[in-house]
Amino acid sequence: MSEDDQTRRAGGNWAVRLTVLGLLAVAATVVYWSDRLLTERFTERTRNSAEVRVALYSANLLSELQRNSIVPQLLARDPALIGALNSGDYSQSTARLLSFVDEIGAASLLLLDQDGRIVAATDRERLGETQDSSPHFYEAMRSNETVFTVEERAEGGFAFTYARRIEANQVTLGVVAVEVDLAKLERSWAGISDAVMVTDSDGRVILATEPRWRGRPAEEALSLVAPQTAIERGLRGAPGWSALPIEGYLRGDGVMRQEVRVPFQGWRLVSFTTYASVRERVNSILALEIMGFAILLSLVFWGLSRKSALRMRVFQRESAELRQLNVRLQREIAEREKVQKDLEVAEQTVAQTSKLAALGEMSAAVSHELNQPLAAMKTYLAGARLLLARHRPEEALASFQRIDGLIERMGQITKQLKSYARKGGDTLEPVDVKQAVLSALSMMEPQLRQRQVAITQTLPDGAVRVLADRLRLEQVIINLLRNALDATKPVADPAVDILLAQGETVRLSLRDNGPGIGDLDSLFEPFYTTKEPGDGVGLGLAISSGIVTDFGGRLTARNAADGGAVFEVQLPAWTAEREAAE
Repeated sequence: MSEDDQTRRAGGNWAVRLTVLGLLAVAATVVYWSDRLLTERFTERTRNSAEVRVALYSANLLSELQRNSIVPQLLARDPALIGALNSGDYSQSTARLLSFVDEIGAASLLLLDQDGRIVAATDRERLGETQDSSPHFYEAMRSNETVFTVEERAEGGFAFTYARRIEANQVTLGVVAVEVDLAKLERSWAGISDAVMVTDSDGRVILATEPRWRGRPAEEALSLVAPQTAIERGLRGAPGWSALPIEGYLRGDGVMRQEVRVPFQGWRLVSFTTYASVRERVNSILALEIMGFAILLSLVFWGLSRKSALRMRVFQRESAELRQLNVRLQREIAEREKVQKDLEVAEQTVAQTSKLAALGEMSAAVSHELNQPLAAMKTYLAGARLLLARHRPEEALASFQRIDGLIERMGQITKQLKSYARKGGDTLEPVDVKQAVLSALSMMEPQLRQRQVAITQTLPDGAVRVLADRLRLEQVIINLLRNALDATKPVADPAVDILLAQGETVRLSLRDNGPGIGDLDSLFEPFYTTKEPGDGVGLGLAISSGIVTDFGGRLTARNAADGGAVFEVQLPAWTAEREAAE
């Protein structure tokens, strides 16, 4: 071999070495900076998720407290309880309280006489107890308003009680107390990876996912638990967001602490979250990058190997197949990288738009669904005012009881609307569609009478059962009746035909004599409406269609041959054979 050949070969070897070293240096640089940037991004995302969860925890806690705050005021006006305290006959008082507790969702209801003795309770074992020294009793006796107290139980934990004095003819008869069930919030928090505590205005822990924290000052509670998990290891120090470097979070040396103020008597909610998932996410992406550089390096060696004349003829066919395989791999890697980038952009967009959409749909849906009970309440209030003016208080009381029922219905409606974003999780039970139709017509009675709409009902004699939720099914029927009333506004003699038929499938049809539907394809899309601005937001049919789908059925619409629109709800019939199979 000549000196020129040797020189060229030595130069080629150095070029190969420099190329490989340069590629390795680029790969190490890219992997290093990718690790830093991705770690920061996923850590920030973990913090944002923790902030959202803390806000939800605080909102749920405040909602539970506010929902029970009005109950003592209502029970303090209950004629049955006032009569029992006047007469001293409490034989029916406990049953009266039991009839309210499930609807209210409270832990327990108590009725105390003016001496502090429990004369009626949802927990019968507490009958006869004397609570004249309990804060909720003597504070309620001293105040004209509803009072809220936090009392530590002897067996552990706290009792959260709303109490109000019961008076009749300016004479104090006793106290009614409602214990708020905040333990269910603790149980729901315990099912999440966060550690959560709630402190009162004195810094004492009153709610916590860790039972040993309750009743202690916050700092003492955090120092009590041994460092057994990643969260518990960080609870002793609980560093701030920037107290440790990124590597410290990934090793599990610290946790993130989120603290918010609950707008209720100086309470604060504290949440602790680990960074366990950050390293896994970063490593998955780094693995793809390393695989890409490994493939690129293999391509370099493959290209250099082709220069070898001795191996060219031996591995010519294998080289062609390897080349095709590498091309396919490159294409798949490029497609996966593109999908990964598109997914990151989509996740950010969906995260923001879902918040705005959920807020808009919820506010519009609440206004849409509460309109009907509010209209009925207005009618009942007008009737009650007239009855009181005519000195007929017994009949006026019946109107107020109907208003109370409507208030409970509104509470159930808002509860259903809050869970609309996660629809499908409610428990279904056999429901009589015929009774649901009659209940919906009763709700719509003021509007039907005002518009003088002719209602034609064709209903079976017996019960027609389907597997559904009673309130949501009535909500669908009311939405369809409301749309029929709106459709018949331009008609001189408005009429609505209701037909209920049962076979293997239950069919409920509502037909109006309005002008019909112009765009059937977009009818069930959210925010599509044919009404004038201000008359509707286009959510009624979208919500109704989703509810019927949750029940295993479908909601359809068509134009009748002789005019008007026909809406039909189809649901699987609930028969005795199906009940036995279930």
